[in-house]
Amino acid sequence: MSLSAPPITPAGAVRWAWRPHLPRQPAEPLARDWLAAQLGIVAAELPLARDLRGRPRLAGVLAGWDCNWSHSGDGLLIALGEGVQLGIDLERLRPRARALELARRYFTAAEVAWLHAAPSAAVRDHAFLRLWCAKEAVLKAHGHGISFGLERLRFEDGDGGLRLVECDPALGSPQDWRLQELQPAQDYLGALAWRPTR
Repeated sequence: MSLSAPPITPAGAVRWAWRPHLPRQPAEPLARDWLAAQLGIVAAELPLARDLRGRPRLAGVLAGWDCNWSHSGDGLLIALGEGVQLGIDLERLRPRARALELARRYFTAAEVAWLHAAPSAAVRDHAFLRLWCAKEAVLKAHGHGISFGLERLRFEDGDGGLRLVECDPALGSPQDWRLQELQPAQDYLGALAWRPTR
């Protein structure tokens, strides 16, 4: 498997990459290097700052671009897009003994019912992580993160994967959001969510 996977979405506006990342090491330097390379500038000159909630933002001549990153285990996902708000989340696959307990606390009733119907703990844990990553990606794109409330958006699973079917009006219309589920490396799941800003 390639360590870098920068696919372009059909709209051509969003790309992402996987990087190895040592646990407990800062992720921003790796993210900064990749973002700068994608934008054709020197990493030290990348106009990257944090907003009041700690979310990374590009500024100056790059204000029309958005970026985000997430790390878990030994991996880092980084995303970049133009003319979009985007968020990305990464989780390492492992047994989740408290998956149903967390789902009852943070997910919608319909999502909890879907997890309860899973034929095995492994299938349930995988579905739980898919939902968690999707929700967190949307909320990171929105700018508030999970403190906004994971229960304030609902996903359904269909032939094309998860799709946002209901959300708090502060998130806009569910139809505005795009979601790409990711499996960037063995034993990892992720999600990239974005919506146009123009």
